Amino acid sequence: MIDALGAPQALLLLGGTSDIALAIARRYAAVRPVRVVLAARPSERRSAAAAELTAAGCTVTEIDFEARDTDSHAAAMEQAFAGGDIDVAVVAFGLLGDAEQAWTDPAEALRLAEVNYVAPVHVGVLLANKLKHQGHGTIVALSSVAGERVRRSNFVYGSTKAGLDGFYLGLGEALRDSGVRVLVVRPGFVKSKMTEGLEPAPMAVTPEEVAEATVAAVKEKRELIWVPAPMRAVMSGLRHVPRPLFRRLPI
Repeated sequence: MIDALGAPQALLLLGGTSDIALAIARRYAAVRPVRVVLAARPSERRSAAAAELTAAGCTVTEIDFEARDTDSHAAAMEQAFAGGDIDVAVVAFGLLGDAEQAWTDPAEALRLAEVNYVAPVHVGVLLANKLKHQGHGTIVALSSVAGERVRRSNFVYGSTKAGLDGFYLGLGEALRDSGVRVLVVRPGFVKSKMTEGLEPAPMAVTPEEVAEATVAAVKEKRELIWVPAPMRAVMSGLRHVPRPLFRRLPI
């Protein structure tokens, strides 16, 4: 259970090598030792993450998770919950991809759709069933402001995030009376390995800043946040810009 300080006893990171997911785990580990399930593809990065969290006092379990292999998701979820209840589950996996290739290469478009939307929906339903059974828990879905109003510059990616965002907001409503909560996190540009080599956009944040806001929002039982917070006003304005003008904006 999440204690009075807002710290969970058990944390599941789906996409356990995500910079944001690991920053969330580190933030919780700084408060108290926590049991962490790292669900990701086997890699040196996953092993390094497990070693780092173990050194921080966490009990770490590594399980194999492949977003596009939906047939394996149910078994991975069984493994994740085999050690006991999960208090916070972070859906953190995703792909940015190449924006131009994504709308000209059918295989690339499918890859982004499967990883960024199909897989999160599938694991979201599996998670909801598990958490409803245990009667408590929070699902954190890492979305993006890119899904609030899809731009020409990355519309395939943006469309997948729009779908993910809508699903998890709806899931939160569906779970409202079950004791399970859903938090949707909408960061702006995050300076992470996913965006390495790209020019940071205005109001760019770090994984640590997203983690800080996320941990606070879980404690406050919030349903939706923007990181940084002023991004909410920016996106609200952009949603109402007429399309002929919107397509001329340098974004």
